[in-house]
Amino acid sequence: MSAAQPHDPGLHLPPTTRKLAGNTGWNLFGLCAPMLVALFAIPLLIKGLGDARFGTLTIVWMLVGYFSVFDLGLGRAMTKLTAEKLGQRKAEELPSIFWTSMGMMLLLGVAGAALVAGLTPWLVHYRLHIPVELQTETRQAFMAAAIGLPVVVTTTGLIGILEAHQHFRLINTIRVPVGMYTFLGPLLVLPFSNSLFPVVTALIVGRVAEWLIYFTFCLRAIPALRKEVLFERQLVRPLLTFGGWMTVSNIAMPVMIQIDRFIIGAIRTVSDVAFYVTPAEIVVKLLIFPRAWVSVLFPSFAAQYASNPERTAELYARGVKYLLALSFPVVLVVNAFAGEGLNLWLGADFAVRSASVMRWLTTGIFVYSLAYLPFSLLQSVGRPDLSAKLHMIELPLFLVLCTVLTRRYGIEGTAIAWFTRVILETFCMFGLAHRFVPSSKPILVRSLCMTGIALSLIGITIGLSSVWARLAACGIGGLAFIGFSWLFLLSHEERSGLRTTLAQLLSRHRRTA
Repeated sequence: MSAAQPHDPGLHLPPTTRKLAGNTGWNLFGLCAPMLVALFAIPLLIKGLGDARFGTLTIVWMLVGYFSVFDLGLGRAMTKLTAEKLGQRKAEELPSIFWTSMGMMLLLGVAGAALVAGLTPWLVHYRLHIPVELQTETRQAFMAAAIGLPVVVTTTGLIGILEAHQHFRLINTIRVPVGMYTFLGPLLVLPFSNSLFPVVTALIVGRVAEWLIYFTFCLRAIPALRKEVLFERQLVRPLLTFGGWMTVSNIAMPVMIQIDRFIIGAIRTVSDVAFYVTPAEIVVKLLIFPRAWVSVLFPSFAAQYASNPERTAELYARGVKYLLALSFPVVLVVNAFAGEGLNLWLGADFAVRSASVMRWLTTGIFVYSLAYLPFSLLQSVGRPDLSAKLHMIELPLFLVLCTVLTRRYGIEGTAIAWFTRVILETFCMFGLAHRFVPSSKPILVRSLCMTGIALSLIGITIGLSSVWARLAACGIGGLAFIGFSWLFLLSHEERSGLRTTLAQLLSRHRRTA
């Protein structure tokens, strides 16, 4: 594996649609492959560790996963600044950005490690109800995780540098085995010990190895890093300002995605939580598609906005319509057969009580996924404060709405509150982003119309009682959506490109037939 040099002209060229699609594919692979390993590994871990130890291990996994919040958005800030300098052909400024950001993230990681270590005795002995016989090894495991926190935090900065250089294939070539090792590492320890301390230590060793690999490739991407370590004080304030607003959103968004289940538990019953959370956990997984897409677009937005805002607007508009076109078929099918799918998987009781919840949430995710594009654009143009302020206004309003509707309509009311929130947030995000890319308005208006058509098709489909009628509606609705997209969403150049691609595929098929 090799990384491009910073003076390679290719780094400054706008990525092609094919390259963006390829990078998105690598991101999806990096996110999905570890999940498949988890399906195999988790039953073996439960058997080898026992329920109590495995439950504690899941808490450690969660902690390690959320450790990145301690970077206070500096990883994203590094990506933005690095991409901007590459777009402006100012590679000589990259070492100061790298070392200043990494130094700040290291300090934050050490502070976070001290906080986790200080809270560990209280958590283990008083808050988590750990069995007495497991408290010593659990405390040791949490301490090991705390020691690894600076490594996890600074890794986000290293990944940010490589993302700015468009090295998504490289990132995911590393991310996949590391993600697999998260589940396989503990399995490798089990023949020797089922204590949590060596299990968690093995996880941290894997994270250190990951850090070293990423750091090596950052040195290849920016050879000047080898020459001197530069810390520039004037970078501290803009990095902290950008990262601080990012942190507001990074905290508010997961809270708004997760808080509904706590409201249900407080107002309704624990069984209602299960009937809501089960479809919600499935539906939220659909967000890996917009996340994979916008993580590719973000460095392109940042690199080009200052010098080529028209190209940024074009990328932004394409991002919206491609995500709209690709996500609709999945959402249509899930809505059409939510009841049958839940019945087959979990039984009739879940099908009756959770199907409508799943439909509301899936439709909400369909619209909400589009909001990731303006959210990413606002960050790339240096205005994460706008989205953060929106989230600060939105959070208390959502809490009130969710509480009222849950009291009145149960878990379906909760789902309706969540749906209402994401619809309003999506419209507000597009409104905030419009001032930065006004030339994208015609395509965005057509995309809005297509979203309305998509929602109408979903409504018609779920209103049909017969399975066969819904199946036919999916086919007809899908074809209708493709037709409308071809006529109203795609440009002449995109239609020509698709014709050429299809012709090439048919030609290859004929030659191999």
